[in-house]
Amino acid sequence: MPVPARARDWLALCLAPGIGARRAARLNEGLGGPLAWVGASDKALADCGLPATAMRALRHPDNTQIDACLDWLKPGHHWLVTLDDELYPPLLRQIDDPPPCLFLAGDPGLLVRPQVAIVGSRGATRGGLDHAADFAATLARAGFTVTSGLAAGIDARAHEGCLGAGGPTIAVVGTGPDIIYPARNKPLALEIVKQGAIVSPFPPGTQPRPGNFPARNRLISGMSLGTLVVEASLRSGSLITARLASEQGREVFAIPGSTHNPQARGCHALIKQGARLVEGAEEIVEALAPLAEELAGSLKALLDLDQPADLDKSETVPHMEEDADYRALLDAIGYDPTPIDQIIGRSELTTAQVSSMLLIMELDGRITAHPGGRYSRSA
Repeated sequence: MPVPARARDWLALCLAPGIGARRAARLNEGLGGPLAWVGASDKALADCGLPATAMRALRHPDNTQIDACLDWLKPGHHWLVTLDDELYPPLLRQIDDPPPCLFLAGDPGLLVRPQVAIVGSRGATRGGLDHAADFAATLARAGFTVTSGLAAGIDARAHEGCLGAGGPTIAVVGTGPDIIYPARNKPLALEIVKQGAIVSPFPPGTQPRPGNFPARNRLISGMSLGTLVVEASLRSGSLITARLASEQGREVFAIPGSTHNPQARGCHALIKQGARLVEGAEEIVEALAPLAEELAGSLKALLDLDQPADLDKSETVPHMEEDADYRALLDAIGYDPTPIDQIIGRSELTTAQVSSMLLIMELDGRITAHPGGRYSRSA
């Protein structure tokens, strides 16, 4: 994969003990850029609230750990997505204190696609597991990427339902991207890498620790247009994800259940607090479609296009015929499914350009997305 410019500086920032997303955001705001710390004085860093220990960690990073991260990035499907990258999730960029770096295995282009989070209990009922799979499949067929946390129970079934419908899914994990937790989900994780992405704010090698999972939940809600809670007890971590989604200004959906089911009480509490009661995935599609169109429209604006986006439209965008980059990209895509790495190489465009342009061409009906990050021309 293409390693970001100044990767060592980004990794020094992400790996420095005692900094984290909040202090990284203060450095960004106080110094005028996420990597402006490199040329800043100690006083300027201190004025941004950086303690002496964190300052020393930035000035003298652990090069062994940085080299290990760079080695992990060498395979073609491993990526470091930084805050200044066009592939950085646009909705995540809007939250307070977004993480400066994301480690990803799989298709990085999914980060800029409309996502819906599905979360719920690890000890879900059979009915809850069926709901998770059915809702995920319907959302996938409607063009949404399903995002969850790779946990046992509802999370795993949401990923499986999306994959089974041929859709892409993102697993946001509370470990390094190379550590699968729980271990029994390793076969599922391998399928997700082929047809979606595993994303983590933590570097390779990070083991599961309780303190990591609130950050994981914050990413799940922050990357998504809305969060669906399928089943949850009153003390479920899924309610934390729902609360974070609400604080981030995102839609929260909940499926009602039997008053005798303890795993439904968390959903009932959310509904009382203002979450939208849903009985079918089509209600979520209807609620989020305008927001998804707005997100796609912002990507078009990023590439200086002047046509509105629509998840269900296949109208002609005349600008594409006049744009040399779009012609080169279309020439790089055959009628047989082509891996994104080959498309990037053939088109000689950047990864960020290709990922954004593929989404727009898919929305326009010119190309078709296939499992495993492959694309073909539409017949």
